[in-house]
Amino acid sequence: MNITGLHTLVFAVEDLPACRQYLLDYGLIPHPTQANRLEALDGTGVELYAADDAAHLPAAPAPGCMLRKTVMGVADKATLQALAENLGRDRAVRHLSDGSIESVDDSGFAIGFRVADNRLPAVSGELSNVPGSPVQRPVNTLGVDAQAGPIRPRTLSHVVYFVPDVAKAEAFYVERLGFRCTDRFHRVGPFLQPAGTLEHHTHFLIGAPAFMQGVEHFTFHFSGPTEVLQNGNRFIEKGYQAFWGPGRHLLGSNWFWYFNSPLACHVEMDADMDLHDDQWQPRAIDSSADTSQAFLLRRREKWMPGPGTPANGDYA
Repeated sequence: MNITGLHTLVFAVEDLPACRQYLLDYGLIPHPTQANRLEALDGTGVELYAADDAAHLPAAPAPGCMLRKTVMGVADKATLQALAENLGRDRAVRHLSDGSIESVDDSGFAIGFRVADNRLPAVSGELSNVPGSPVQRPVNTLGVDAQAGPIRPRTLSHVVYFVPDVAKAEAFYVERLGFRCTDRFHRVGPFLQPAGTLEHHTHFLIGAPAFMQGVEHFTFHFSGPTEVLQNGNRFIEKGYQAFWGPGRHLLGSNWFWYFNSPLACHVEMDADMDLHDDQWQPRAIDSSADTSQAFLLRRREKWMPGPGTPANGDYA
């Protein structure tokens, strides 16, 4: 199945204004005609509906989960039709007016599929000049602008599910949808990659009790670590609370910074994820502080040294 990645996450929320403002401050862009939709530079995005809007919302997989549907992009109409036939063998498949299809996975999460219409962002990603390597960022081009306007996410990256039966959930995505495991945390769960992308993962499954079923976090890719750090710092200055980070993961290698949100899950900013083809051999390791991140940084208010700064460098 040529599934290319995530396209849209659909949420049912209690406080629409607060959730919308959160995503605007994160950097998403309002859709010009769909008031409930906010997007990254490539057109992938998030849709917000009132919790009682039954007309637009599938059932929640469990009480308390605000994510109501994960929509994935596919390469073409033939893939869409093949998915409809595949899923239709043992579960209901709805054909929606926008041309997409909707069904449910084996853990109860509503899933959708549509022909991907992502547009390539018109702005270049972060470039780094490294001694001994060819010049990446052109001469006289600045690497950072403290006065730059809003920092925009480039594309929807991945989503992380809490599931009561990891083996069952993984089997559905691998056997029915053509995903493959790229890496795994023992006794936690797998990182899963669909066939139509080289991204390390679009889904990560975490085993959890049934009452916890839902979403741990989702994230969009930014252009590089500078944008993650700069945008995350601005986010905190707007009053939002950091949860974990900034740092860099080991599995996937992506830079990360996680924040609390009014969406009943964490929201991450990430950048520079590993790419893998079918020659990659998945790793399986224990989950710990040492294996989940290469390093973890601590954010503090801006400052600069001056008279009276301790000579031993202890500035805290």
